[in-house]
Amino acid sequence: MTPTPDRIVKTTVLPAPLDRVWRAISDSSAFGRWFGAEFDGPFVAGTRLAGRIRPTAVDAEVAALQAPHEGTALVVLVEAVEPLRRLAFRWHPHGVDDADPAAPTTLVEFELAAVPGGTALTITESGFDQVPPASRAAAFDANEGGWTHQLRLVAKYLAASPAA
Repeated sequence: MTPTPDRIVKTTVLPAPLDRVWRAISDSSAFGRWFGAEFDGPFVAGTRLAGRIRPTAVDAEVAALQAPHEGTALVVLVEAVEPLRRLAFRWHPHGVDDADPAAPTTLVEFELAAVPGGTALTITESGFDQVPPASRAAAFDANEGGWTHQLRLVAKYLAASPAA
């Protein structure tokens, strides 16, 4: 049996300036609109931020997939907010109990770089080797597919919100 990888890495180039992509990533309200969540405050390094699943506002197909989970609690531990460069938080990946603060978390990083034609966005989620073996593969598979959707959603958000 092939071991589950420790990290997911997804990259795209978004045809938008760095500052617009940064706002879409770093503003918790904007982030929630495309990601499919609602947070109780801003992303501030060193804070624990509660939220809940709310279907994405930018894609009806993905919103339908998220709808059965609407209202589900979501907690992120914001590790870094490095303007125009990086947002990082920890969370409990798919299948790991959010209610148990001792449960293992993974690190999610959004890294930006200006490139010809727009902004490169790399999303990395690492730390799956800390997830209990019984749920590791399912967590990895669900999040791997989820990040593919999220790259598409942030692109749709930016295209629909030119001034965002």
